[in-house]
Amino acid sequence: MDHSTTRRTILAGATGTLAAAVLAACSGGDRPARPTSATPTRSTAAPTPTPTPTPTPTPTPTPTRPALTRVPLPGGTITGLPEGTPGIAWTVDDGASPEVVEAYARFAAETGTRLTFFVNGDRPSWTEHADLLRPLVDSGQVQLGNHTWSHPALTKLGDQAIQDELMRNHAFLERTFGVDARPYFRPPFGYHDARVDRAAAAVGYSTPLLWYGTLADSGDITAEQIVGFAEQWFQPAHIVIGHANFPGTIGALPRLHELLEERGLATWTLDDVFAH
Repeated sequence: MDHSTTRRTILAGATGTLAAAVLAACSGGDRPARPTSATPTRSTAAPTPTPTPTPTPTPTPTPTRPALTRVPLPGGTITGLPEGTPGIAWTVDDGASPEVVEAYARFAAETGTRLTFFVNGDRPSWTEHADLLRPLVDSGQVQLGNHTWSHPALTKLGDQAIQDELMRNHAFLERTFGVDARPYFRPPFGYHDARVDRAAAAVGYSTPLLWYGTLADSGDITAEQIVGFAEQWFQPAHIVIGHANFPGTIGALPRLHELLEERGLATWTLDDVFAH
């Protein structure tokens, strides 16, 4: 605005109404200022355009899964699903990386993939993303299992220490997600024996849950390597173990979903398959 012109107008005795109009022009937001004149004229402001509503994203539909009859939980260690199960149990351990835990949660929400997480409660990622995970857990799409509090080799611990590891993690899962993870526990590194199993069963963790196929991503490998392992192990009735530890997993997730679709494999939680 030409402030000298404004001053001349005011000094010339412009009415309060005209002064207000000039001041309003100075606060016109992103519109370019109009050139002033000794005798400004009132103009009608253009109507504020009605904003175009942002379209609501359409949720990805949950894939249709074949009917499945639950079977009684067998005794002892489980390494696979019942023969003929038309899909896999995709299990995910540890949670060393908050970014991978978040990616898995968003992947599950977007694709409808059913997962079982075996949680170490001392990993901050499970607390950091509890709000993101909780609706999936509440709906039953994601199941939580006990992987001990801090991931020790249970065969090197005494009975009381084994139970302390399991029950500290048990309390964390109840407090954070409102679930009782029994009877399933996954012994870290797969290390367990009859003594470990007895100690765990004494506090309700009667079913050691192992696997029949791995994505081999407990360490830092590439997305391409992870997909290669999935091509080998994504087969009907397999329990497949993955990890939420390193970024290669994030890049692999879309391709793992495509592989399941190409092979017509559903995903199941343990509670989808076994009645206990």
